[in-house]
Amino acid sequence: MKHILETERLWLREFNLGDKEFVIALLNSPGWLQFIGDRNVKTDEQAAHYLENGPLKSYRENGYGLYLVEQKADNCAIGMCGIINRNYLDSPDIGFAFLPDFNGKGYAFEIASATMVYAKDTLHLPKIAAITVSENARSIRLIEKIGLTFSKPIHLPGSTEVVWLYTT
Repeated sequence: MKHILETERLWLREFNLGDKEFVIALLNSPGWLQFIGDRNVKTDEQAAHYLENGPLKSYRENGYGLYLVEQKADNCAIGMCGIINRNYLDSPDIGFAFLPDFNGKGYAFEIASATMVYAKDTLHLPKIAAITVSENARSIRLIEKIGLTFSKPIHLPGSTEVVWLYTT
């Protein structure tokens, strides 16, 4: 397993195909479905496809992507965080999501802050963005707390959905 970084309580590591069960749980959690949307990942086969065509492909093509967040104490997978290239944004963006049992414990701020430092100091990315729906108050608070500011609303390509764009 390739560890990307560590904080006081957490590891950030690359996803692998052994993480299918976790991916199914996270992508079908209430917060993911409400604020990110249904990705139709319900089976091991669909989870493998999601990993192969998402995080694993991004590691190969960009040298970074979404990573698994684990507690150091017990190696329990609790969420994901990382940097994503989206063809409709001018710069890479930070993304994060956690299983419901791990919300409100400071984990998201801990790992997102470290990911921002990693993006700047290790990946040498000059600018980082973030997107979220306007209804996701927790996400907005975190995005602002890690140093991004509201830029403008944007339409997602091929959709009527509007998200808020934040930038460094």
